[in-house]
Amino acid sequence: MERTGTILRGRQLEPVEGRIVIDETGRIEAIEEESVESSDVVLPAFVNAHTHVGDSIAKEAGGGLSLEELVAPPDGLKHRLLREASREELVSAMHRSLQFMQRGGAAACLDFREGDVEGVRTLEAAADGLEIDALSFARGSVDAMEAGDGFGASGANDADFDRERTATRKAGKPFGIHAGEADPSDLNGALDLEPDFLVHVVHPKPIHLDRIADSEVPIVVCPRSNLVTGVGFPPVSELAERTTLALGTDNVMLNSPSMFREMEFLAKCSDLPAETILRMATINGAEIAGLEYGSLEPGRPARLLVLDGDSDNLAGARDPVRAVVRRAGVDDVRDVILDP
Repeated sequence: MERTGTILRGRQLEPVEGRIVIDETGRIEAIEEESVESSDVVLPAFVNAHTHVGDSIAKEAGGGLSLEELVAPPDGLKHRLLREASREELVSAMHRSLQFMQRGGAAACLDFREGDVEGVRTLEAAADGLEIDALSFARGSVDAMEAGDGFGASGANDADFDRERTATRKAGKPFGIHAGEADPSDLNGALDLEPDFLVHVVHPKPIHLDRIADSEVPIVVCPRSNLVTGVGFPPVSELAERTTLALGTDNVMLNSPSMFREMEFLAKCSDLPAETILRMATINGAEIAGLEYGSLEPGRPARLLVLDGDSDNLAGARDPVRAVVRRAGVDDVRDVILDP
């Protein structure tokens, strides 16, 4: 199998004209530079590094509510709606969100999974028949972590997660935690746990920025969600100077789980370069999750997205990386290759 066009190659997402060759095992055999007639743009598939897919049962519910009223356990709106929904309703709604993400070029999502072990099983059922890797960062118990792909803690102010952190490290799985979303009060507690990644970090103080730089802990930012819930905008430039950033769409009840929309919003509300933002949406998220794919390089699994560079939206674009980040959308997707 092969695809031709402008290929965004390697960690630097260098645009090269040519062909990408995929062998019979589904790995990239070669990226060959040559003149081709295709106007397609070939890039790594997205990794949505922070989602709450269970919220798919309640899209656009809770308009005007505060962050605490929306999501605080146990009686925030989302938790009440989750308790009221049947398993069949949850699976169906989650399946459709995962299907949308896959059609929009996502190879994986890192889902902070409510519902303990049953929550992990519900996500597995929702992903049945799809090619997207729906990874469960479970919460509720060590058993849930063991059943899933890692642990996703709500926040250091909510509980003492020492036991869960120790068990997750022993299991060799990643541990992520919300931190600094509404205020900075939980950031030191989260950093004390030596997590594999933080989520949000909207309100870091200089001491937190220093600790983040010293520990090199990656951060997943969710700027659209932070704006919707009124908590502010993460200091992405300051964070990017200190550590690796990835990108997530957060709660499906608040935002479409579209990486195109998330990239465009971040690009137009910050001074981060387009290459940095595209790396956040692809390579960096894959590395946080410990996935083998991510960048387009020989020997890597072929998980890639093909955009129609001659679509009415993209035709005439002078900079393919900026066009992907700031302009492209689901309608421009020609092909998503996740299981070649």
